[in-house]
Amino acid sequence: MSRNTQEVVVVIGSGSIGLAIARRVGAGRTVLLADHSEQAATAAAERLSGEGYNVTTRVTDVFEQGAVEALADAAAALGPVTQVVHTAGVSPTQATIERILHVDLLGTAFVLDAFARVIAPGGAGLMIASMAGHRESPYAPEIEHALATTETSQLLALPFLQPDQVGTTVHAYALSKRANSLRVQTAAVAWGKRGARVNAVSPGVIITPLALDELSGPRGEWFEQVRKVSAAGRFGTPDEVADAAAFLLGRQAGFITGADLLMDGGVTAALRAGELTIP
Repeated sequence: MSRNTQEVVVVIGSGSIGLAIARRVGAGRTVLLADHSEQAATAAAERLSGEGYNVTTRVTDVFEQGAVEALADAAAALGPVTQVVHTAGVSPTQATIERILHVDLLGTAFVLDAFARVIAPGGAGLMIASMAGHRESPYAPEIEHALATTETSQLLALPFLQPDQVGTTVHAYALSKRANSLRVQTAAVAWGKRGARVNAVSPGVIITPLALDELSGPRGEWFEQVRKVSAAGRFGTPDEVADAAAFLLGRQAGFITGADLLMDGGVTAALRAGELTIP
């Protein structure tokens, strides 16, 4: 599909990573920027518009199925939806177990389902997962299978996703991000039937307001150890995530779908090698 001003890029989440990706892939396209906060979406749109991007906004809570379905319909009404990027989420320090499961797990499932209806042939989607999804995995085969294949409406009824079974926000986050990766694999089948692709990126610590909350929270000392023992010896930047996103959304990744790109500076490698332990 040729690149023209009628192509639509949907970016869900107007934080640092969402904006960095919008700048990388949004030139010459209509950028539909969705966020649960009208104020945040408007402020981000004003910044992008001031830099020459064609931006429209829509308030969307990703854990509300109707809102996500309406977002997909609104995007399709603007033109062919050629790229969908889902960056919205909450962290273990910011939210309760219930909210993490609703936003990070269920919300991503809603996005995968809704945009499988409207993605244009040749289009591509990208879900932002996390290295946390690689930290505890693989889970038992029956848990992995359930996370990958359970009908979205029944996901949060799974016994092991009940808050008293999950136990901690850290585990809720890891479960949710593992589910993101697994559901991208299965969603790739439906997206493929429309001639489209969908992948995930699992970043490590990327310096954003969400990450800064984690670094200054109760696990701050562990994160400093993470920085020291990782191969990269530093944390990542939103622009580096945007680089990976641009590749996976672009033509050069045309043979890649259902994949999850781990980009954590070597943190998971350090865990596997025993140089780092989970607190």
